[in-house]
Amino acid sequence: MAVPETPADKGSTPTRPLIMRYAARSDVGRIRAKNDDSAYVGRHLAIVADGMGGHAGGDVASAATVLDMLHLDHGNYDGDAGTVLADEIQTANSLLSELVHINPKLAGMGTTVTALLLAEGKLHFAHIGDSRAYRLRNGEFKQISVDHTFVQRLIDEGRLRPEEAETHPHKNVLMRVLGDVDASPELDLATLDVEPGERWLLCSDGLNYVAGHVVERTVRETKDLRECVETLVDLTLEAGAPDNVTVVMLEIAEQTPDDIRTAAVEIVQPPAAAEDVTKAAALATAQPNPEPKAKPADDASGSDTRGEDAGTGPASKATEPTTSTDPHLGEHLSAAVLREELSMRPHELVGAAAAAAESGSIPTIAGRTVARRAATVLTHKSEQDREETDEYKPAAKPRRWVTIATAAALLVILSVGLWLGYAWTQTRYYIGEYDSRVAIYNGVSQRLGPIQLSTLETVTDIRMSDLPEFSQQRVRQTVPARDLYDAQRIVKNLDLTGTTSPAEECASASATPTAASPSASGAAPAPSGTAPPGKATQSATPRPSTNPCEEAK
Repeated sequence: MAVPETPADKGSTPTRPLIMRYAARSDVGRIRAKNDDSAYVGRHLAIVADGMGGHAGGDVASAATVLDMLHLDHGNYDGDAGTVLADEIQTANSLLSELVHINPKLAGMGTTVTALLLAEGKLHFAHIGDSRAYRLRNGEFKQISVDHTFVQRLIDEGRLRPEEAETHPHKNVLMRVLGDVDASPELDLATLDVEPGERWLLCSDGLNYVAGHVVERTVRETKDLRECVETLVDLTLEAGAPDNVTVVMLEIAEQTPDDIRTAAVEIVQPPAAAEDVTKAAALATAQPNPEPKAKPADDASGSDTRGEDAGTGPASKATEPTTSTDPHLGEHLSAAVLREELSMRPHELVGAAAAAAESGSIPTIAGRTVARRAATVLTHKSEQDREETDEYKPAAKPRRWVTIATAAALLVILSVGLWLGYAWTQTRYYIGEYDSRVAIYNGVSQRLGPIQLSTLETVTDIRMSDLPEFSQQRVRQTVPARDLYDAQRIVKNLDLTGTTSPAEECASASATPTAASPSASGAAPAPSGTAPPGKATQSATPRPSTNPCEEAK
């Protein structure tokens, strides 16, 4: 639901550039173990993010989003500030999804975002979730944002009265957030006219425990911005503060020469929130700053945030798993780089984002795939380095090349095997039928799909009709032969005998005498002693032939 544009009064166009004057404070509250809220405010940008997911990474989600967007704090946009703001929020959503992909323990984390970008005399508004934006202009105090909650939907549909919403059991159920649940979250976007002197209050839903009329009276009557945020947070703590509370107050003003000459400031952290920030550092980030000497002086007393966290807070705190970011984070981006970026301009950074900035474990670059982009964001080299992003993409995993090489090797082996198999078939022969005649084929009678594995070698003069029925069936079913010579012998046997049995050489039948018989006339007498006298020798009788060729005749 887009917020309608609010026209400015005629004649209110400022003669000098507009900037924000601001104050911010975040507190963990009286019940929660850590602060899941983050906020940033400078001269052109204000963001409040309320993380969800508890120990699963609500602080990581809010800090990642805020730190990814803080580079927008300038006024040179050439007419596309609203588009840039929306795109950066969508990019932050993608980074949260990458964080969850790298560390599945963060699954389910998300964050609200309510942001204002002051550029070229316009105020660009973006919102998702249930953090709120209020505006005080010309005496009218009005909520500009619309809560993306279940009870607000019931109110819009007329099924619930506004006074019943505070006690509804599902009042904290969000319908839209940034996180790993939606690749393209729907944002409320608007470009608003702006006037010098108007005030804005951005806050997380922790401030809802203070009555609305009390909040309005405080904003109206407290002129000093710092005093206003302190009062609102203190009121929340007096009301029990069951949730984290973050408040940003800003006032639109014309830039003065003093503003131009103002030197950049250090990160501002209210003393009351220092302990909460230290606690959040241990839970929102896993890696402490690898350079302890670079820590600010006010952090020296609690440099071991893990030890401090273990000794304070409720008992449930000890069981909360520590959210992990990139263990090699210091190799890509140190806390000094972030501090250098933050020191370029006046600002306030509070909540989990401030804890991450101090510890140097920046959630936005928890994965190697986004390390370069985070460095780009934090050094204002967006356009130049985005073109170089591809150079920092991780190389393909070795396992992919192993898979490709294995598949190629298997393909080669299969191809060689098929070729060798085909070559072997061409050394074989068989007898078959062709045009009603007996023929010799080279190869085997089978087919490989559409490929015939044999070729016609010779067609004989033997007609199939001249063969016995049994032999015709054998030939039609094909008769295998070891080689061409063997195939020719089978064909010859079919021609001579009508059978496919292997042919044998036919030996000529002859009478083999067992003893010499005397000739009828002039026969030589038997040698002496070879036969008894007076006995005639018996003539030899021929043996019966056993040659199959003769039997066939």
